[in-house]
Amino acid sequence: MNYQDIITIESGKRSGKSCIRGMRITVYEILEYLVSGMTEAEILEDFSELTSEDIKACLAFAADREKKLFVSSL
Repeated sequence: MNYQDIITIESGKRSGKSCIRGMRITVYEILEYLVSGMTEAEILEDFSELTSEDIKACLAFAADREKKLFVSSL
């Protein structure tokens, strides 16, 4: 998945945290909702401005970051 068009980082927004499509919803928040047991459908119901693609982009972004951390530690 190409998350680069969905995940944005702006220094003046949410202290430079990774956000979804320039909104104030962070990748971290979406991941926290998923970890706490919320389903994708529940998240989409609570945040009508989000799409299923946004949630998948958050997961892809997190996976890519983890991969980069692993590679850089080698």
